[in-house]
Amino acid sequence: MPILNLSAETDIYYELIEGDPAKPCLVFLHEGLGCCAMWKDFPAQLCQATGCRGLLYDRHGYGQSSPLAARRQLHYLHDYALCELPQVLAALLPGQDHFLVGHSDGGSIALIYAAQQPPRLRGIITEAAHVFVEGITLDGIREADAAFGAGKLRALAKYHGDKTETIFKAWSDTWLSYGFQFWNIEYLLPSVECPALVVQGSEDQYGSAAQVETIVAQALNAMPAMVEQCGHTPHQEQPQALLALMEGFLQGRMDAAIHPRTA
Repeated sequence: MPILNLSAETDIYYELIEGDPAKPCLVFLHEGLGCCAMWKDFPAQLCQATGCRGLLYDRHGYGQSSPLAARRQLHYLHDYALCELPQVLAALLPGQDHFLVGHSDGGSIALIYAAQQPPRLRGIITEAAHVFVEGITLDGIREADAAFGAGKLRALAKYHGDKTETIFKAWSDTWLSYGFQFWNIEYLLPSVECPALVVQGSEDQYGSAAQVETIVAQALNAMPAMVEQCGHTPHQEQPQALLALMEGFLQGRMDAAIHPRTA
């Protein structure tokens, strides 16, 4: 089992997908209750379509990585974006160009990371990312919390094992806390200069189109993509439509680097 040791307390499980070493690597960042396995075969399909290599990893607390050792803080997404992600990239993709593909929490992490303008970052794709807290988001989390309490989300244990309750409550308790209702990363968006594809399902139960509109209006090089008849997880609900969107974006960015425009 491929494990990256980040510290005495933190082991990170990761997976690599083969591809053209001359092309940027696609780094997949899972959702707030996700892990490598929950992406299913979507990363492999996108890598095959683009010819790129891929990297997936379970963030600290998730899947096959080490369990959380302390209570989650309000700025946990910043911690994952500015501490853990750079360490993972430095260890597994040193000096290599990359794109980030982030779903939900992973999309927000991608935006926070991109705002630092890392020199090897070629672009990001966000899928159902949040940049502020909406009532629809909290309503969706309350429903999920009630379902978990009623034992209706037992399938999560397949992915997180004995960490399931800890990571679920870390997610739901943080988002439903009084302080988190004021969480907002719009201030970072004008610093997101790399190309960005901002994707969301038209029927997302955890966020409105205002999330996409805000990112596109304030980031410097972002384009929107609403996926019709789709909820919070486009890569599972409308995989072919999403593959086409992402492949087109990625190929366009890679082609632009190979054949830059001349004045």
